[in-house]
Amino acid sequence: MKTPFSREFLNTATFVVTKGGRRASSTAGRGRRTPQAPAERRDQAIAPYLRMFRSGLGTVVCAVLALGCTSCNLAPKYQRPPTTVPAAFKEAPAAADADGAAWKAANPRDDSVRSNWWEQYGDPDLNALEQQVRISNQTIRAAEANYRVSRALVVQARASLFPTLSASPAVTRSRSSQNYSSSGSGGGTGAVVNNFNAPLDASYTVDLWGRIRNTVSASEFSAQASAADLATAVLGTQVALAEDYFELRALDEQRRILTETVSSYRQTLDLTASLVRNGIDSDEDLAIAQSQYDTVVTQATDVGVSRTQVEHAIAVLIGKPPSDLSISATAFLPNVPANPQAIPSDLLERRPDIAAAERQVAAANAQIGVARTAYFPNLTLNGAAGYQSSNSSNWFAWPSRFWSVGPQIGATIFSVGSLRGVNDQAKAAYDQAVANYRQTVLAAFQAVEDNLAALRILAVEEKQERTAVASAEHYLALAQTRFKAGIDSSLNVAIAQNAVLTNRETWVQVQLREVNASIALVAALGGGWDASQLPKMKDIVARPPKWKPANSSDMPPPEPIAPANPQPVAKGS
Repeated sequence: MKTPFSREFLNTATFVVTKGGRRASSTAGRGRRTPQAPAERRDQAIAPYLRMFRSGLGTVVCAVLALGCTSCNLAPKYQRPPTTVPAAFKEAPAAADADGAAWKAANPRDDSVRSNWWEQYGDPDLNALEQQVRISNQTIRAAEANYRVSRALVVQARASLFPTLSASPAVTRSRSSQNYSSSGSGGGTGAVVNNFNAPLDASYTVDLWGRIRNTVSASEFSAQASAADLATAVLGTQVALAEDYFELRALDEQRRILTETVSSYRQTLDLTASLVRNGIDSDEDLAIAQSQYDTVVTQATDVGVSRTQVEHAIAVLIGKPPSDLSISATAFLPNVPANPQAIPSDLLERRPDIAAAERQVAAANAQIGVARTAYFPNLTLNGAAGYQSSNSSNWFAWPSRFWSVGPQIGATIFSVGSLRGVNDQAKAAYDQAVANYRQTVLAAFQAVEDNLAALRILAVEEKQERTAVASAEHYLALAQTRFKAGIDSSLNVAIAQNAVLTNRETWVQVQLREVNASIALVAALGGGWDASQLPKMKDIVARPPKWKPANSSDMPPPEPIAPANPQPVAKGS
């Protein structure tokens, strides 16, 4: 059929019907102008447009039409994986527990954890150290750099949404061989040829099935997960510093207790030696007092090892060499703050590790859409234009121009299980991400329950241990009175002194465990973080600050060598 747009129709001679019914060619007028029929005028009107279409501009029209088909997205509709969320925490106590120990419940206005959560412990030295963590800690810097890597991957993936334009100008001078011909007969001319070429190439992949958009989405979700990982690293480092700091203070308190005990044991040893010289006590009593004294001196000395190591760990956490930091000993005055009233459903939005796991699920969901596009063809629009000549004088002359434009379709025709394997892999990765997310949620609930229970039980234990210390001190006072009066031997005093020392050291450890449980509860509740802090797309693709390689200017100036830890307890004569 010869349509008005067919080549055959355009190449067919057009006839008109003259008056009287005689048919004549439109060119047979012998100088006489023949009236044009409506069909002939229509054909002449559309002929320029058909020539443009055949010359390649029609490809552009095809591209515009193809852009309208890019609304297809093969990824499953994403929904946050459902998890079992309890209505309340089991270990959250009432105003007082069964043993009558008061529970510090937060007021309604304090039901959320502040970002600077360490300030609630009321220790200025801890506040000063925590301020240095985010600035100087190298683990946090590494996590921040990893987040910038994920941001760069988003920028790279997003670039595929736009056309690519490249230029590769070249000038070559070549000579062909006289002994070779591509036709296989005879030889070449051996001519020397110049080639001046200035091409401009353009390429655009039409995102028909959402492969590029899903790739961008997956990169965006991964970048958000990396940002949450950075928040987790910051919180983890802050928690580690707080725990080490209070352990340091507990060691200071233990050393103070041991120093006082050394002095008390020394007095007992001197008194026993005097009684032995007067024939009141035996050498066995003196040996017991001497052994007890030597043992506690050794314990006091050994505390210095642990304190030194903890102090060095704090220095590393704030990004300093251990030789640049010295923390003076102070009293251990634990101040366990009121516990926030936590709601299990809020935990999903307040923990950065849960947010990171959920964003990984979203990324895996988008990757399923990427994998499904492998079943469908890819459409790429290619174009090239430029100037080419064998003489530099007319290189950029208008007749030296060249151009080409056209679509390219690529598809896998036959593959034994390859595409199915890619899709199965994406689905399995999604299932793995879902399982990891749910496991993270369960671990978060466990951490909150564990520390709520620990705080509730340790509050009772601390009260009981305080009573035990008072009882042991009363027993020691009675034993010393009877010993000085010559009623009992020094053995009873030694037993009472050991009871006091053991109970005082246990009391310090219970207080330390209580503070650590409070810190761990803060971490389990997210440390003041919430999901609204996740970066948006505009923040991810924003241009970062100017980069510079690591050099000496990044490091703080060297500080004088800090004094060593307190010397071991000197053994008296």
